[in-house]
Amino acid sequence: MKSNIIKRSVKIDGRSTSISLENAFWEELKRIAAEKNITTYRLVTDISVDSPHFNLSSAIRLFVLEHARRNRRAKAET
Repeated sequence: MKSNIIKRSVKIDGRSTSISLENAFWEELKRIAAEKNITTYRLVTDISVDSPHFNLSSAIRLFVLEHARRNRRAKAET
């Protein structure tokens, strides 16, 4: 069975690193970046700064999950 995890190269503070993410997380990350009017790579950098002790791929997944939870709560309150 082929994995749906895709390895991508990104630069954070001028240093290259790689992240391994399922395509669904990458697409949602891109949507969130567009919503914030920033590049996906800027958002990845921000996540890495906010979560310096996490594996970056895991930190991105947790960020996307928390963003979805906040949106769901906000909709429930309206």
